Amino acid sequence: MIPAAFTYHAPRTLRDAVRLLRAYEGDARVVSGGMSLIPAMKLRLVQPEHLIDIGRLGELDYVRRTEDGGVAIGAGATYRSIEKSRTVAAVAPMLVETVRQVGDLQVRNRGTLCGSAAHADPAADATAALLALDATLHTAGGPSRRSIQARRFFVDAYETVLGPTEVLTEIRIPKQPAHTGSTYLKFANKASRFAIVGVAAAVTVDPKGVCTRARIAVTGAGPCAVRATASERYLTGRKVSPEAIAAAASRASRDMEFIEDVHGSEEYREHLTGVITQRALAEAARRAGV
Repeated sequence: MIPAAFTYHAPRTLRDAVRLLRAYEGDARVVSGGMSLIPAMKLRLVQPEHLIDIGRLGELDYVRRTEDGGVAIGAGATYRSIEKSRTVAAVAPMLVETVRQVGDLQVRNRGTLCGSAAHADPAADATAALLALDATLHTAGGPSRRSIQARRFFVDAYETVLGPTEVLTEIRIPKQPAHTGSTYLKFANKASRFAIVGVAAAVTVDPKGVCTRARIAVTGAGPCAVRATASERYLTGRKVSPEAIAAAASRASRDMEFIEDVHGSEEYREHLTGVITQRALAEAARRAGV
């Protein structure tokens, strides 16, 4: 459990971090909390020659309201700071609910939301919430700064659209529509607390109880977190009822790729996806006032 040799860098500014990434392109990794990267390095699953630590950059450690009523979360903000933030609780209560289910207190005190997104673990909790909340991920480095929609960010297991010289610097979550209820539920591995299947759901309804907008995202079931678009399409425009929720949940696994490991078969994860989606939609609808 000893990582391969590497050179440690502690840049004083984001500009310095980007400069280092460009200088060691392809041979460097960025670390902040290190809750995902360091264990992988100890197992030698990842062996960067250079480790660039942005965890001490005060310019990235923030949680603040945006001008349009959303919330911006910097790459240095820990899960714990998100969990305690009144701003996040007001704008995106689902995110608070999600981060409270991440690992344990030690992990939440060190780990970061941006770090989890950049690492893209197939069983991470936060990735589903970011998809369901229509988050936008902002980068520095590369040819230019980029703003990337969450649904375009995650590519495969441990793979995102980030280039070798890009740093994920901020995640922005827009203000949710009125009369929206949301939740994150998971069936967790009892040892690691990672999601075997986790579902983030957000449901918006009109005064008559008709769904005007649905966001459903699944993590743990496949190589990366994905939106359950077939379920979203089915529920949108229909009056929310137990029958409509059940029918929408039955469509959650359409066009989804499932993984198999010691924790569950593909068939098991497909079954769980429907079950957890139905429960998440029912709770989100209840919170929306249905």
